[in-house]
Amino acid sequence: MVAIVGGDGRPLYVNAMLETESGLSRRALLRTSLFDWFVEGAQLRETLTAVLRNEIATGRFDGTLRRNGMSANDLLPVHVIVTQIEQRSDRVLVEMLEIEQQTRQDREERAIGQVQANKELIRNLAHEIKNPLGGIRGAAQLLQMELSPPPGRLKADSPSRGESAGSQGLLSPRELTEYTSVIINEADRLQALVDRLLAPHRRPHVVVDVNIHEVCERVRALILAEFPQGLTVARDYDTSIPEFRGDKEQLIQAVLNIAQNAALALQASIAEGDARIVLRTRVARQVTIGKQRFRLALELHIEDNGPGVPEDIRDRIFYPLVSGREGGSGLGLTLAQTYVQQHLGLIECDSEPGRTVFKIVIPLP
Repeated sequence: MVAIVGGDGRPLYVNAMLETESGLSRRALLRTSLFDWFVEGAQLRETLTAVLRNEIATGRFDGTLRRNGMSANDLLPVHVIVTQIEQRSDRVLVEMLEIEQQTRQDREERAIGQVQANKELIRNLAHEIKNPLGGIRGAAQLLQMELSPPPGRLKADSPSRGESAGSQGLLSPRELTEYTSVIINEADRLQALVDRLLAPHRRPHVVVDVNIHEVCERVRALILAEFPQGLTVARDYDTSIPEFRGDKEQLIQAVLNIAQNAALALQASIAEGDARIVLRTRVARQVTIGKQRFRLALELHIEDNGPGVPEDIRDRIFYPLVSGREGGSGLGLTLAQTYVQQHLGLIECDSEPGRTVFKIVIPLP
């Protein structure tokens, strides 16, 4: 909501959003005083005066906007920003942002910043792990080769005839080889984890025309193949959604990671035969992602009727290595968020027992 206001508090211009939220026409608003719109009229007057006198360039405060004919009973909490207008010392720009919207934008900005921090942390940590890991595995392989000499070759330090390794209190080469195998296998497992951490940064971004419903159908087929009994994957598509440029395989992986998490959380319901996942697509208009506004955006909802995300990790589910499932790697949602953000989008989660919704938002052309 935006208004240009003179020094006496009378608006010279108001936008359509302000008309809608106030419940008054533009003509009616231009006949009123801005100070009458707010419960905190005196605070607004002080802020506006300070900006006009150039005491401050911008003033901010949380206020309460009266709506529907300046009714005292219909109030809207807003964050008010009063800013100087260049080359016009007798006017100011007043922006009013719903507190809920402001909170959501702040949360999105924090999430985007957290993703960037996670990305750098993961990349640096993975590279730091890789180098010593290769040395550990190579040393274990060399040691295993020494402990397993070719047939007919007697090791110089092997026990003499008639004297067993056990009688000396030493482990036999075969037993030592088992230990080196453990080292090699665990190094391989850690290498696989590092590769998964680095996967989003290694893989080239292959941009093609993407139909989001082809992505959903692919994910649906994979989920039903993995859970053929007791799980329903319903469709609720808006078929008017246009194609957009993106990496189809990355989006399939992102949606699949979320859907697989949902299916695994539904194990008890699958056993009872009433597990349900819904893939829903919609178009959203005038969407703000971070600080950038888009005319149109795709909304893909992945909804399930499971037990919900544990409350103690609800604010951290997109952090790497955080999992609410026994044996989970904690990388699925992190990778999904990385892939979606590479499409200038974001993922939001709303969860309560019996209903969890992950919403993917991606700008449309």
